[in-house]
Amino acid sequence: MARSRRPSAAQRAAEKAEAQAAARRALRITSWASVFTAALGILLLALPKLLPFGGPWVQLVLGALTLILSFRARAIGMRGVEGFDGRLSLVGAIAGFAIMFFAGQAAFAALSALTH
Repeated sequence: MARSRRPSAAQRAAEKAEAQAAARRALRITSWASVFTAALGILLLALPKLLPFGGPWVQLVLGALTLILSFRARAIGMRGVEGFDGRLSLVGAIAGFAIMFFAGQAAFAALSALTH
């Protein structure tokens, strides 16, 4: 008599718990990385003399990285984590938009100063 190759309920539950743990770990890493890059970008916005050469461009890269990480964290959380809150990744996304706005203004001012 042939046995069924379908996994048992216990195996499915164990796989689901393992997937939940992996999703939570990825969510924590991306959320905190977005908050860290946001803090670094805001620090460079507040104290632009810390990075005198190429400051706006580094700020733009930090803003884009913050947005990418925070939206990735939100996608992981919505898709794979039960009880996902999302406040931390939302703070990262808002900070990323602010960084992009102010760094974009500084980069535009630098580019327009080159043309005049």
